Amino acid sequence: MTLKSRLGRLELTIGSWVTLGHSSIAEIMAAAGFDWLVLDMEHSVLELSDVQAIIQVLDGQQCPAIVRLTSNHPDQIKRVMDAGATGIMVPMIKSAADAKAAVESVYYPPRGQRGVGLARAQGYGTSFQAYRQWLDDNAVIVVMIEHVDAVKAIDQILAVPGIDAYIIGPSDLSGSMGRPGDLDHPEVQAAIAQVLEAGRRAGKAGGIHVIEPDLQALQQRIQAGFNFLGYGLDIRILDAICRSHLQTIRATLKNP
Repeated sequence: MTLKSRLGRLELTIGSWVTLGHSSIAEIMAAAGFDWLVLDMEHSVLELSDVQAIIQVLDGQQCPAIVRLTSNHPDQIKRVMDAGATGIMVPMIKSAADAKAAVESVYYPPRGQRGVGLARAQGYGTSFQAYRQWLDDNAVIVVMIEHVDAVKAIDQILAVPGIDAYIIGPSDLSGSMGRPGDLDHPEVQAAIAQVLEAGRRAGKAGGIHVIEPDLQALQQRIQAGFNFLGYGLDIRILDAICRSHLQTIRATLKNP
């Protein structure tokens, strides 16, 4: 079953973030069993050539590749989709018009406004029509809800045809509310709850990123009702494992 279908059925999926530009890291994470991986172009040094190389590896693992963009720009959306991405994660969506623009940049006319190119996604020119059908069946569009304006317009944003899921960015959301970094503030928590409830009404898969690899925190988010969850990221998982193992080793050496 495709990721798009699973999101439509509101199944629980757990993915992670890739920020390091080596395809072997993504391959290891995909082989471990994540349901999807986000290739983060917004907060990393990943370039388009890195992204395409990683997508090629993830295709071999049958792991959907979602590219987190730097902005809601049609040229960037077109290029990452041409590289073979399963879908996009679009930052700072604040209105239904923003969401509609993202959808139109993924799909060709008459559904959208994407320009036609012949690149990897289109079989280097051999399978354009097949790719058009593939988009309808597989393309995933995730909107990032990370500004107070998005919270105010959440029902309209989630009603835009073609939006498959949303993910909340609590850090930027708190900043837009004048509470930067204060994620536990009642107003920030109320905004998160408002988005979650809107997602339930709209029947949209919704999530949040559990940045630290913390199983208890993940379970809390699942119990809250989120079903599209990011768990850790390559650098935090690597750091946590290294520190945990070294602490155990050193404690064992001190107390043989």
